[in-house]
Amino acid sequence: MTSAEQHPALAAVLAVLARETQAPVAPAVQAELATILAARRDVPAELAVDQREVTILVADLRGFTALTATQPAGTIVTMLNLCLSKLSEVVFRYEGVIDKFNGDSLTVLFGAPTAREDDVLRALCCAVEMQLAMRDLNNHYLRRQMPELHLGIGVNTGMVMAGRFGSQAYSEYAVIGNQVSLASRIESFSLRGQVLISENTYARCNGVASATEPKEVFVAGKSLPVKVRELIAIASRRLKVPRQEFRRSHRVEVRVPCSLRRLDNEQPVGEPQRALIRDVGYHGLLLELERPLAVQDEVALAFDLTLVDYQVNDVRARVAKVKREEGRLLAGLEFTHIGVETNAKIQMFVQLLVGAG
Repeated sequence: MTSAEQHPALAAVLAVLARETQAPVAPAVQAELATILAARRDVPAELAVDQREVTILVADLRGFTALTATQPAGTIVTMLNLCLSKLSEVVFRYEGVIDKFNGDSLTVLFGAPTAREDDVLRALCCAVEMQLAMRDLNNHYLRRQMPELHLGIGVNTGMVMAGRFGSQAYSEYAVIGNQVSLASRIESFSLRGQVLISENTYARCNGVASATEPKEVFVAGKSLPVKVRELIAIASRRLKVPRQEFRRSHRVEVRVPCSLRRLDNEQPVGEPQRALIRDVGYHGLLLELERPLAVQDEVALAFDLTLVDYQVNDVRARVAKVKREEGRLLAGLEFTHIGVETNAKIQMFVQLLVGAG
């Protein structure tokens, strides 16, 4: 009996492929499809909830929502489906289980429902190959004059509750717990093309992964900062992350009132004027102005960061660019002087907003 005869779903898939392509499906492709469907059958209908260690990979397309406002619906659907298809191929190759698609993001499990000794290694290899797949996919998009898509990935390892949740009417296999949420928080800090991993994941990769030194970030729901590392490469598998973005920090959109005064030879001149901070990062911010400033103007800034209960009054900045947008006068500023405590508070403020997203 053939694999297709043993598995009705596989037979149905092969029939659709044959109908659409007007050609028989090669035996190697049939075998690959059978493996994928068999992996999905690993989740029994009745599965007790238990506690287990799982490595969670969360991947999210950067800037996809903004892209939907500038591209035809047909283009968006084509791009998204092709992207998710390519990423799914990578996941199945490393025997991960797709927990869910959520719009332009996906969550992948390694260690549930079936645990393997190399779960962490397979998760990290999967993450790198997903970024490599995005690089190849963007080359495909560019040749067809379509916009690029970029992926941010976060990986975390920890104890979760895993099993079938729901009711008699509807239930599904899922993992829940703080470690799942933390994987999502870590992903939110990743820039385009990055793979960020938790210290738990790094400690369990047995030295096979090259990563940066740990960096502490503040995330919502945690009183203490969380350590994350950027994954660089897995030398034993000849895999290297093709990083695509080298921004110095995240920027978050805000609406924070501020006061500013122009400086002349480092001395304040004129009356203070009001402005509105529209976004902020570690090294600068974007202001919406009531009165114009010129490029290279130096200003002193004062504003409240209520989220971290801190009043900023020791920041000086230089105007790097000025533009008008939808009738608003905007100025991009780079910090030229900032106190040590203020610098730490601004970073905490940015990280809490990123980590809450």
